[in-house]
Amino acid sequence: MGVNWMILFVLVPLLELFLLIRIGRVLGAVNTVLIVILTGVLGAAFARTQGLGIIGRIRTALGRGELPGRELLEGVMILAGGIMLITPGFITDLAGFSLILPLSRHWIAVRLLRSMRIRMGAGAWTGGGGEDAADVVIEAEADGGDSRSDGDGGRSGPGALQ
Repeated sequence: MGVNWMILFVLVPLLELFLLIRIGRVLGAVNTVLIVILTGVLGAAFARTQGLGIIGRIRTALGRGELPGRELLEGVMILAGGIMLITPGFITDLAGFSLILPLSRHWIAVRLLRSMRIRMGAGAWTGGGGEDAADVVIEAEADGGDSRSDGDGGRSGPGALQ
């Protein structure tokens, strides 16, 4: 996992810098900066409209009494794509647009959901501490009430019985 974060935070910015310099040599520095600004502004606006659409789909699913799992995943993807688009660079722009554009987002979401189902079915995900959820035991004792001596069952204030 540590190597993945190293790639994300070290290698990607280095590649972005390399591409910005190369493209700046071909198109000119001003044009390159304008392209970066333009993709950021257009991407943020498109992420906003797509995000509002997803919020509508989430509300509709909840109104029907359904769990909006896929819609929530796509909402997170749109948020991540929007963040990538406001980050200067061409690699992050490509990744950001692929998470925001509906066709590519749908394609990625289907594969992510399939991967999650496979991992969950195989028991590959654990409770964070390295234990399977089925192996975790929580012990508790019921003592029949609150141990406070105020006589109102632990409630106080205007709604408490006097």
